[in-house]
Amino acid sequence: MEHLLVETKEGVRTLTLNRPERLNAIHEPLSCEIIQAFEEASADDEVRVVVVMGSGRGFCAGLDLVDFSQGQSSATSRHHHLDELGWVGRQALAIVHCDKPVIAAVNGIAAGAGLALSLACDMRFMSASARLTTGYIRRGLSPDAGMTYFLPRLVGQAKACELILTGRDIYPEEAERIGLVNGIFSDDEFHEQVLHVARELASGPPIAMTFSKRLLVASLDADLTTILKQEFSLIKQCFGTKDVQEGIQAFIDKRKPVFRGE
Repeated sequence: MEHLLVETKEGVRTLTLNRPERLNAIHEPLSCEIIQAFEEASADDEVRVVVVMGSGRGFCAGLDLVDFSQGQSSATSRHHHLDELGWVGRQALAIVHCDKPVIAAVNGIAAGAGLALSLACDMRFMSASARLTTGYIRRGLSPDAGMTYFLPRLVGQAKACELILTGRDIYPEEAERIGLVNGIFSDDEFHEQVLHVARELASGPPIAMTFSKRLLVASLDADLTTILKQEFSLIKQCFGTKDVQEGIQAFIDKRKPVFRGE
């Protein structure tokens, strides 16, 4: 891909946004590659976990406003005017509906749509020198890319209002305290620490991991009875897998299980 580096090792697929000269700001070609990469990762049995990070000193500076302003005059097609999601919307859906756990490795600035990209992921880790901002209000914009869906569910409605309406910077200690990130790692060890977490997840049972993610996504908008039924249906399917047999036997043998996704 032209704007995205893709690497798979030990069941972990790393997607690196590769526009360092623009702090990995998102434009339509990059977003389309992100969508494609998540669809491919979801369908690939060799992939157990996906990690998203940025090249250079930024994670993602948000929408590439320079690219947007230069392309504004050409965005007049009927398809453009009738498109209700846009590529940023389709990008958020591709991440959420990826059947593999997704980790955002926020190694630098994450602003606007870049922060929203990380919020669509299942887990987020932040380097000690990174910072976050919703950012939109600073440019006279309202949010997109799922920001107003994900942020209140992570930090609560009042805090989400504050962060969106002020657009202020959020530093690692606050981000961890309010539940915006799962952890902070030093700059020197950031990459390896995130990959360690990813490898630990990749050693888990793939079928159960996928079912768990699907349930968590569904629970955001479903009532209790619906989720209880879905949980019961999926755990019954898990009991029919070889991985459950392996998990039980490993418990009996007092050893670490080896899950194969069968």
